[in-house]
Amino acid sequence: MSTETENVELVGEDVVVNVGRAALFAALVGAFAYVSFPNPFSPAPVTLQVLGVFLAGIFLGPLWGGASLVLYLAAGAVGAPIFQGGSAGFGALVGSTAGYLWSYPIAAAAVGLLVHGGLRLGDPREAGLVRLVVAMVVGTAVIYVFGIAGFVVVLGMGVVEAFFVGAAAFIPAEAFKIAAAVGIVRNDDLMAE
Repeated sequence: MSTETENVELVGEDVVVNVGRAALFAALVGAFAYVSFPNPFSPAPVTLQVLGVFLAGIFLGPLWGGASLVLYLAAGAVGAPIFQGGSAGFGALVGSTAGYLWSYPIAAAAVGLLVHGGLRLGDPREAGLVRLVVAMVVGTAVIYVFGIAGFVVVLGMGVVEAFFVGAAAFIPAEAFKIAAAVGIVRNDDLMAE
């Protein structure tokens, strides 16, 4: 009787590492959902979730950045308390802020695509400042389009009103999040291997 066994690799090491990184960024976005401030001009609060979306796209690229936010939505839908203010469940994905939530995977993928110049993951520090900022502005636009659509569909707002309360009301907060993301990417101590 032989006691030798062969090692069978079902999934490549790169896939395991990327799934772990995607789960980490999904958890980060969930943690950022707890940092929430009322916005006096909008029914939606200001949260740090969008900063997490930016960072997922920047550090994981378009494929795994988008996948991390799909994982985030799935975890929240099945009951993990990771949506705004610790809410959970499928109801959040059809409520008044659902448009923002559904935009996250697409926004992260768009940010990653623009920062890395394609599907291949590179070093985000090699992306110029303009490229980083433009990528996050595009990601913000994606989030706003979905958020506005959510307000129109769920709350029955007109498009103009939805623009003002779903996008314009958040511009100062998004500028802060873009600056924070640039600072994180440019901080060599954080990026050291």
